[in-house]
Amino acid sequence: MMNEVQKQMTMGKHLAIYLGISLLIVVLDLWTKYLATANLEYASPVPVYQLFDALTGFNLTLLHNTGAAFSFLASESGWQRWFLVTVSTVVSAIIGVWLFRIRSTEKLLAVALCLILGGAVGNLIDRVAAGFVVDFLLVHWDEHYFPAFNVADAAISVGAGCLILDMFLKPKLEKVND
Repeated sequence: MMNEVQKQMTMGKHLAIYLGISLLIVVLDLWTKYLATANLEYASPVPVYQLFDALTGFNLTLLHNTGAAFSFLASESGWQRWFLVTVSTVVSAIIGVWLFRIRSTEKLLAVALCLILGGAVGNLIDRVAAGFVVDFLLVHWDEHYFPAFNVADAAISVGAGCLILDMFLKPKLEKVND
């Protein structure tokens, strides 16, 4: 009996930590988007770092993305806003349930899901409130620009990388535990 109570308390503690990480990502994302919107002029790059003269660089550039990743669907008539809100809401709910069900030993998976959830919610809030996502981080090599992104996008990307890493490591860990 006591073992079951301890197990539930441990799971609750882990879930609180996981959701706290996601909340931290959301707060950091919204704060940096606020700062970018308040301090940057739309589509005017502000160089932050340049390497090899002007060839390689990192700029702060305020942009609005009405589409999904890499501006996919951005040129559509407006229907994509609510489609992407729906997809983000469903995916966030699925990740929340997944977080609730994972074992406390699956730390890398938990971090991956927390990062993805925080990023998805950060962009979801933008999309619901404004109809677009605020992007402001821009990296380039000479005239070749990587699509602009934000803290939420970075969290989603790192989370996806952790998820892939977890998939490769999990079979090895399961063999060790057998």
